Amino acid sequence: MKPVSEHNCCIDPTDIEICLGHDEPLYEQNGTMMPPVYQTSLFAKKTFAELVNAFPAEHQNYIYSRGQNPTVDALEKKLAALEHGEACKCSASGMAAVSSLFYGLLKRGDHILFVNNIYGPTLQLANHLRRFGIEHTICLSRNIAAIERDIRPETRLIYFESPATMTFRMLDIRQLVELAKSRNILTAIDNTWATPLFMKPLAMGVDISLHSLTKYVGGHSDVVAGALITDAELHREIFANGYMLNGGAMAPWNGWLLIRGLRTLPNRMLQHHRDGLQIARFLSDHPAVARVNHPAFVTEDCDLLPQLSGFSSLFSIELKTEKFADICSFIDNLRLFRTGVSWGGVESLVISPSNGSNADVLRQKGISPGLVRFSVGLEGVDALTADLDQALSKISV
Repeated sequence: MKPVSEHNCCIDPTDIEICLGHDEPLYEQNGTMMPPVYQTSLFAKKTFAELVNAFPAEHQNYIYSRGQNPTVDALEKKLAALEHGEACKCSASGMAAVSSLFYGLLKRGDHILFVNNIYGPTLQLANHLRRFGIEHTICLSRNIAAIERDIRPETRLIYFESPATMTFRMLDIRQLVELAKSRNILTAIDNTWATPLFMKPLAMGVDISLHSLTKYVGGHSDVVAGALITDAELHREIFANGYMLNGGAMAPWNGWLLIRGLRTLPNRMLQHHRDGLQIARFLSDHPAVARVNHPAFVTEDCDLLPQLSGFSSLFSIELKTEKFADICSFIDNLRLFRTGVSWGGVESLVISPSNGSNADVLRQKGISPGLVRFSVGLEGVDALTADLDQALSKISV
């Protein structure tokens, strides 16, 4: 089966320059090709008055590394530029970024509307917030009228994924933003799947873009981190009321690892785009596969593909069998795909949301019990397709 769109991959040349460090003050860093690691917990001032005067703008001054650190700051400037945002705050994990957002902007009586399938721990955090008087609703429909019906007078934030967790269905982001702005509601997107190279949500009017930097930006499965990019005003509010009190600061060494990850991000994403498409095409023609959930293969979403300038290599399939034993057999027989959570590294990974007793729960979320998710790494298309073929041949359909 051919994808609904061949969708040639395109990365902005300016983004490549940012990733490669052409925005860095090279000779202010003694000519070092990588920013130095400022492994320090605090920053001394020449006078007490200087320290006192720095506190009101702690989001801009180096006082304590829980707030600002020069190494992390260098990463934040790059991510803000890539996302076309005014400010970025990096954190110790993707969930630390999400919790900083919720704690920083929400109060008792507020309501969050989640649209599309959402990362599970984000919803777990939303459930936790109920004890503090913050409610939420989940809208699995991508129809704008259905989304509008779930808006309440107290809705403060619309939080969404596009493409979505597990199903990879897309939303009309501009249409959703227009609806939110007409109601004076903030919008936030988890943009981890596309990375800043393949989608610019802030340019489409979204207020806040979040990332698990653990995935493609880090790219080597050796760092856990998150980021939140927005405008200067929201950044100040989230920094003061959420980030600083949440305490999920990024370590300077992790900031340096992520800057190094950015150096190769354009090349890696080009390869992920190509390999992911080829393997999705192979699976779409396989007799054991009922459906491929990849934006390029979902006919219903073809009009939304211009929102993306490329595809990452995370997608899922729905097997023709929903038996847990068959899913286990398929996954266990794979040789090159490692079994594990997370994604976006150089190695290929596989996982399923099925646990043998949650089929009804999955169906309620619009997820097939026979769904298997792949993160395609850099082992090469021929080797990976051969591995998939031999594992699929061992299950009965």
